[in-house]
Amino acid sequence: MNEIHSWREEKSSSYLYRIVAQCETGTTREALFNELAERAEQQAALWERKARTNNISLPEKFSPGPRTLLVSALVKRFGVKRMKPILTAMKIRGMSLYVKAPQGHDMPTHVAQIGKRHNTGGNGNLRAAVFGVNDGLVSNASLIMGVAGAAADAKVIVLTGVAGLIAGALSMASGEYVSVRSQREMYEYQIGLEADELDEYPQEEAAELALIYTARGMPANEAKKLADSLIADPKKALDTLTREELGLNPDELGSPMGAAVTSFFSFIVGALIPLLPFLFAAYFTLSNRTSLIVAIILTALSLFALGATLSLFTGKNSFHGGSRMLLIGGGAGLIAFFVGKLLGVSLS
Repeated sequence: MNEIHSWREEKSSSYLYRIVAQCETGTTREALFNELAERAEQQAALWERKARTNNISLPEKFSPGPRTLLVSALVKRFGVKRMKPILTAMKIRGMSLYVKAPQGHDMPTHVAQIGKRHNTGGNGNLRAAVFGVNDGLVSNASLIMGVAGAAADAKVIVLTGVAGLIAGALSMASGEYVSVRSQREMYEYQIGLEADELDEYPQEEAAELALIYTARGMPANEAKKLADSLIADPKKALDTLTREELGLNPDELGSPMGAAVTSFFSFIVGALIPLLPFLFAAYFTLSNRTSLIVAIILTALSLFALGATLSLFTGKNSFHGGSRMLLIGGGAGLIAFFVGKLLGVSLS
């Protein structure tokens, strides 16, 4: 029954293309999506003929399903750009038009340029590690400050900090695993559909790609020539169709287990920083007050260092990034401390 499923997919795509075209009325993208709707209708006709050849009956009239109707309503309400991830999952091409290309990454003009400008997925785990340390630091520091504000015993603070560390690390790891796994499954599903369509009707795929290049300002004859040359190489064709039609980067699929492990240990590292003074207090006979002061200093220095490190990814000034992170994290800890102090007084 693959013919029926494929026919419905193309019909649903055509329906959504026209919704997107309506949202882009008056822009250069309107004609593109109307044309893509026509292409989807043509591909649906191919599946219809194939179904008849195999004596498979199709519905007399196409009716969009609940999912398609819901997505179309959301697109009308929130716009195409905000709904890009969902539209991509619904097999809507041309979403790369809503992705701003990095500086210096112009549209390719020759087949040899394909794949040379997209190697951006190598720092995913590093970014996850930095954010994991940040989350562990801020959340556990706030938790410890809140308990310390209630004038709790050092043992209670340590127990609370360790519990927050374990719970937070497990939550962070499981959340990252589910998030990356879900994103990867969506990418793999869409890439698989693109591969099937490339095998089934390569010329139609080349025509869609040419339309997208034309919408970006390339002359129609050059766009067609480039698209045809790309389709001639199956490997580069699939890579290009994935990027240019779906707006996805195959290099950024990511590893769910890698993200989970990285987040787990990086959260522990961050969560340990404000906890260490209280852990060492028993060996060096530090008072709660001294441990708290040391914890505040270590947390403040770490927050500034993390903010400065994050500026490597944002391109902002490192001092500004460090100061902002210190202000945000320090504010969270201060609020938690006074809330704990208030509750400690009221409960005593």
